[in-house]
Order: sequence, then structure tokens, then C-alpha cells
Amino acid sequence: MNVRLRSTRVEDLEFVVGAENHPDNCDFVSQWSRAEHEAALSDGNKKHFIVENVKTTEPVGYVILEDVRSPHKSVCLKRIVMTEKGKGYGRETLRLAKRLVFESLKAHRLWLDVKDYNTRAKLLYESEGFVVEGLLRDCCRSRGQFESYYILSMLEDEYFANGKE
Repeated sequence: MNVRLRSTRVEDLEFVVGAENHPDNCDFVSQWSRAEHEAALSDGNKKHFIVENVKTTEPVGYVILEDVRSPHKSVCLKRIVMTEKGKGYGRETLRLAKRLVFESLKAHRLWLDVKDYNTRAKLLYESEGFVVEGLLRDCCRSRGQFESYYILSMLEDEYFANGKE
């Protein structure tokens, strides 16, 4: 493993907001204000992590999980944002997130949405065992245009049978 997850701290939020708003990322993820990220840090139903390079301890991304206390045991991978592309950090981070959700949080389902034009991310999720459940057509308005989102999920039995890394 080249990356690890650690809990996000208030002093990390400049990096988080910068990563989210970077031109390589801003078209693919919704933007939160610093205050929204700060609120997420103290929300017991969310987990906010910095993705660190194991060797340098420098941040290379972040992850947000929502509904971690869901009585339905259905956790949402709200955000996964990487600042260093093409190094495998995104795949490793996704695997760490799956392990956390299914092995530590004991969830039944991990789900996410991805913009229909974010082909790179959708292919990654599918290659890691996520199943497309459907397409929410023109469900969100961003920058004056409607956007569609795919919903993908993985169930715990799928993770333990196929997706465990």
C-alpha cells in the first residue's frame, strides 16, 4: 500500500477545499464550503479522511463517508478526491474505504453516485466490483446545466466474495 487514511483535522481543510476546487477535480465533484467540511468533521454520522502518501505523509486526497450510523447499514461514499492522478492512489483509497466500510463499520451496502461523464471514475468503481443500479437523469443543476448521475453499489457478500483486497 502506498496510501493510508487518517482522520481529517481542521488544519487540513485548506488542502481539502483546494483539492475539491482544483481544475482537475471541480467538474467531477460538488463543492462544499470550508464551513460545510468543518461541520462534517464533528458530525457523528460522517467520517472525513485525508489520504496520505505512506512514504512522505503528504496528503494526496481525501474521502468522505456518510450515513456511517445508518440503521439500514447502508453507507454512502460521498466523496473521493485525489490530487495526484495516474499513480494508483485512487484505486488503493477505494480499497481502503471498502475495507473500512465492510470490515470495521460492518455495513451491508456501500453506494455512491458518479456524474455520467466521469468515465474514468465509473470504470474504476466497476473494476472494483461496484454494480450500476441506474441513472438519475438530469437530477442536479450545476453551472446552468442539468447533470445525470449513475448510482453504483456493492453489497457485503459481494465484497467478501469478490471485492476484498
